[in-house]
Amino acid sequence: MKYILLFAAIIIGLWACKKDKAVFEPTPYELEIPNHFPQMIIPADNPMTLEGVELGRKLFYDTRLSLDNSISCASCHDQQYAFTDPKQFSLGVGDSVGTRNSMALVNLGWQQFFFWDGRAKTLEEQILGPVPNPVEMHLNWDKAVIKVGESQFYRNEFFRVFGTREITKEDVAKAIAQFLRTLISGTSKYDVIYKQENGFTLTSKEQAIWNEVTNEEKAGYDLFKSLNGADCFHCHNGALMQVQKYSNNGLDAVATDLGREAVSGSSADRGKFKVPTLRNIALTAPYMHDGRFATLDEVIEHYSSGVHQSPTIDPLIEYAFQGGVQLDAEQKQLLKAFLNTLTDYEFISNPKFSKPQE
Repeated sequence: MKYILLFAAIIIGLWACKKDKAVFEPTPYELEIPNHFPQMIIPADNPMTLEGVELGRKLFYDTRLSLDNSISCASCHDQQYAFTDPKQFSLGVGDSVGTRNSMALVNLGWQQFFFWDGRAKTLEEQILGPVPNPVEMHLNWDKAVIKVGESQFYRNEFFRVFGTREITKEDVAKAIAQFLRTLISGTSKYDVIYKQENGFTLTSKEQAIWNEVTNEEKAGYDLFKSLNGADCFHCHNGALMQVQKYSNNGLDAVATDLGREAVSGSSADRGKFKVPTLRNIALTAPYMHDGRFATLDEVIEHYSSGVHQSPTIDPLIEYAFQGGVQLDAEQKQLLKAFLNTLTDYEFISNPKFSKPQE
């Protein structure tokens, strides 16, 4: 009986080892790209895999990437707020505070540069920034990699994704980037409006949504696009609701933050910041690079009557000379009604984007 029990224990142990052994057989991940979106260009050195996306999702929500295990990427990019932060300035380790508002993480696979000042050219490069930043996660990458590598689970997962036993900061960034590229928002009421406008065939569900688009929302969209109305379309248009550019949108007569100039070194870039997408705009308050506007009404009022002229103001803000487009009260409400159609409720409730179960 003693030998039988010993033999059984050996068999169970071998089976357990085999079960836990990591295998490098990554499975290609098929992105669910809306049919009215352009194709996404995936970096050749970071192909999308099921294993990579799931690893990136776990890392995105893991607090061990911060100095004192107090915050994760998700701490400043909350799904219910379209992956941004409702605070003007996010709190880092030790309640440290930065000077710029947290940007929404949405449709990042189509972005051409990252951060408000565009200092990162790729998503992978952008991800490397917050971990060692002293007002964010404040953890040296060498130490961060050691902390991640202390977990047998992570060692196995990195092997499954990258086929190597060595964990590097570059591979951490690649995994998180794979997850972030899945954060695609394309199922708002605006998407149905856009499809109808551009001749796409609507599904029965989309047709039902189109039938519910109000006259106020349609009028607000007309204002949004009108050169003599709200005149928003120069910087925010298309399926992504964004033009890839830097702009000085008249926040200050004298720049309080150099913006793009601090990166480019050119005074012609003073006070210019990345134009953000308007997707889920009703959920992403406060607004602007410094979060100065607490409500959407304040943003609309800025472009209506609060624009300041300066040497680098965007020439497409054609009514800066009179402080803005001078909308009346009814027009402001119509514009707001349209902006609310950009809320994507499926995006903010998608369980594939939420914190994974432990």
